[in-house]
Amino acid sequence: MTIRTRLTVWYAVIFSGSLLAIGLVMYSELVVEARAKIAQHQAATLDEDAGEDILQILLIYGGSAVVVGLLGGWWLTCRTFAPVAALTTAVEKIHEGNLAEKLPRSGNGDELDRLTEVFNAMTARLAGSFQRIREFTLHASHELKTPLTVLHGELETDLNQTTLPLAQREKLLSQLDEIQRLTKIVDGLTLLTKADAGQIELKFALVALGEIVRDVFEDAQILAKPSQVSVSLTACENISIHGEKHRLRQLLLNLADNAVKYNQPGGTVEFSLRRDGVDAELKITNTGKTIPPEVLPRVFERFFRGDPAHDSTVDGCGLGLSIAQWIVRAHHGDILFESAENQTTVVVRLPLVMQEKNS
Repeated sequence: MTIRTRLTVWYAVIFSGSLLAIGLVMYSELVVEARAKIAQHQAATLDEDAGEDILQILLIYGGSAVVVGLLGGWWLTCRTFAPVAALTTAVEKIHEGNLAEKLPRSGNGDELDRLTEVFNAMTARLAGSFQRIREFTLHASHELKTPLTVLHGELETDLNQTTLPLAQREKLLSQLDEIQRLTKIVDGLTLLTKADAGQIELKFALVALGEIVRDVFEDAQILAKPSQVSVSLTACENISIHGEKHRLRQLLLNLADNAVKYNQPGGTVEFSLRRDGVDAELKITNTGKTIPPEVLPRVFERFFRGDPAHDSTVDGCGLGLSIAQWIVRAHHGDILFESAENQTTVVVRLPLVMQEKNS
């Protein structure tokens, strides 16, 4: 039965019930009581009393019938469109990671049931498309690794020649830099594609996050020397979390590298690690160019480099922040950027272990 048919039938039943109730009341008031009055020899005042009775019935019972009709229509509308609201809520929860899940169907064959079937077919096609894209990316990355490794080895062999002219050496060094950049892109794409497919299993253990922050702080000082950027550690509490040490170090190195690369010469980078409620809060602040508010939501997109904070002259493959976001989410945390005038801060929040929460 379609929604239109069901709505018509339900409202016809409600309206018919209201009319039947009014008819019965009017019959009782106008016919039964009138006959009783006649039997009691009150025919003289019958017409006047009947007119007053009719007005009273119209005001009391007619008004009641209108109220009943409105309430019945409201109930009927809510009941009819409740499945629409449920379907809307279910569709809003669809994302790339749960395309394989099917929306629940009512099975009654109405318009909403058929719409749910269409949504399920659409998500199935999307899931297949994403799967083919992941497979293509993985295969392409795998096939590119071998020739890139060969080219890298050949260039290094040529550079080891002592009789190589300076101009040719500089050209080979430039080619080697591009090969290394391509290798980073391939490695980053392989990592993210495997992460999207759920093929990377993180081995969580108790990790001293404070130690990792101090280690990365020392590495950042080395990275910052060529551009004369000052790196400081304003706070570093001894905090432990459940995570994978290798991935957490990769996260911090990516963020530290960005803070140095996209800074201004002679600028500053500040690290801080503190407890904040049930989370560990890591902040890395740099004095680079301001990121416009409309661009902030896109900084984690893969290969996105279209904002003033990502100068085309700065070396990078455009995947570092995407990898950082995946690592944070894999650790059940959050990452966001805050940017004011000549100051940008990346904030990472990671859940503390139980003993840290209670300390």
